[in-house]
Amino acid sequence: MNSEPGTPGPAGFDPADAAGDAVEPERRRSDVVVIGGGVAGLVAALECAKLGLSVTVLERQDEPGGCVGRIELAGLSLDSGAESFATRTGAVAELLGSLGLADDIVEPNRAGAWLVWGSGLRAAPLPKTGVLGIPANPLGDDVRAIIGWGGAIRAYADRLMPILRIGRADSVGKLVRSRMGGAVLERLVTPISSGVYSADPMDLELDLVAPGLNAAMTRAGSLSGGVGELVETRRAGSAVLGIRGGMHRLVDALLTELARFDAVVETGREVVELERREPAGRESAPWLVRALGPERDLVIDADYAILAAPAQTSRRLLGQAVEGWADASDWPSAASVEIVTLVLDAPALDAAPRGTGVLVAADAVGVQAKALTHSSAKWPWLAEAARASGGGGSRHVVRLSYGRAGAANPLDALDDEAVARLAVADASALLGVELDPSMLVASGRTAWRDALSHAALGQRARVREFEDALAAEPGIEATGSWVAGTGLASVVPHAIEAAGRIRALAVQDRH
Repeated sequence: MNSEPGTPGPAGFDPADAAGDAVEPERRRSDVVVIGGGVAGLVAALECAKLGLSVTVLERQDEPGGCVGRIELAGLSLDSGAESFATRTGAVAELLGSLGLADDIVEPNRAGAWLVWGSGLRAAPLPKTGVLGIPANPLGDDVRAIIGWGGAIRAYADRLMPILRIGRADSVGKLVRSRMGGAVLERLVTPISSGVYSADPMDLELDLVAPGLNAAMTRAGSLSGGVGELVETRRAGSAVLGIRGGMHRLVDALLTELARFDAVVETGREVVELERREPAGRESAPWLVRALGPERDLVIDADYAILAAPAQTSRRLLGQAVEGWADASDWPSAASVEIVTLVLDAPALDAAPRGTGVLVAADAVGVQAKALTHSSAKWPWLAEAARASGGGGSRHVVRLSYGRAGAANPLDALDDEAVARLAVADASALLGVELDPSMLVASGRTAWRDALSHAALGQRARVREFEDALAAEPGIEATGSWVAGTGLASVVPHAIEAAGRIRALAVQDRH
């Protein structure tokens, strides 16, 4: 994951300007420079390297992979970020197949997650026939268990409203409130939007988080009918899949392939400058990139550049590189999200008391976490690995997520020991079993400080403006979740397309 860099260096940096006893930067030549070593950057780099282009990837963090990370706890290699991928495009499965991981693609346990709400931390399984928490059957027993008869009857009124009153919906929250009422919005939709997108549903753009729902509800004549149509189309298989051993194996496989094609991946490199220059001849290149540390600064002359860093970094660098370009868009602020991973020896969790995890409604009293995943209940391969690692067969892995959009992260002022105690207490409350710190084998925390809501209202227009500015500049592309959309199913094909344009330009320039 790329964090936002500090103050950029001076424009037009030249290593010959180094003064005094400063260490002279190293200078290299590369056909393509990729700024950002998350999955988008690695995929784009590989696509270019396979064409025979020399490629250098610059990643600010000490480990590449971005939101697909690894944490080692109690002898287990665990995902510290994304632990699954959506199946809606098939692009991720195709990539995994090309990397030799097709046989390791696995389905999660379909037991499903639960929801916890209210001052008494009431709990019930999440309805399975829904999209973003919007129910296909508002009067179903599983829906009424959470929102009651009053909420269910109000939600069913959606079936009686003329569809022409909807028009084309933009805000998820406004649509749900107007069609189904506040109970569905607050109890079912908000916990999912907060857990998945770190955003309020009022700020989520419907077409980005539920593609096809606008058209489906018009055909069906109601919101719940449209949801039912989408649910039917996905019944053929699991909505998400994972990799045996963890999603971080995708990053390992990408790095192996990049090495095979002699691509260079530099970590601990904070890019502070991107400059477009007019080439003076075949020995010079149009793009100059300056990156700091870790021991010696690096200057790269490149023919092509791919911005695969987070939004703020990429937009700032483009502003440096493109004379007269100004980003006037009002981009959403990033949220602070932290994942706490616990390894527990807890026989009470053997029965997976609340399925594969728990989402937390905003009105839940007594817990700080916004979501919990019982990872060893969700993934059979992990359950086997956890049992084999010790604990007498009752070792479990639980992940808790902290940090809601527009609010301070409750972990910000806590040290690791205090965070572990809080996470164990929250896990006990959310899973409905007695857990205490004596059961804790190991814990770890991973912070994501640039958790931008990629599905925020107006985001498509902001991205379009950015891409229009980019299209006028030959030889530079941008990719990553902030332009592609949330999740690997969006990121991977976007990165391949961005790299494809660089590849086409390289072939053209060489002929």
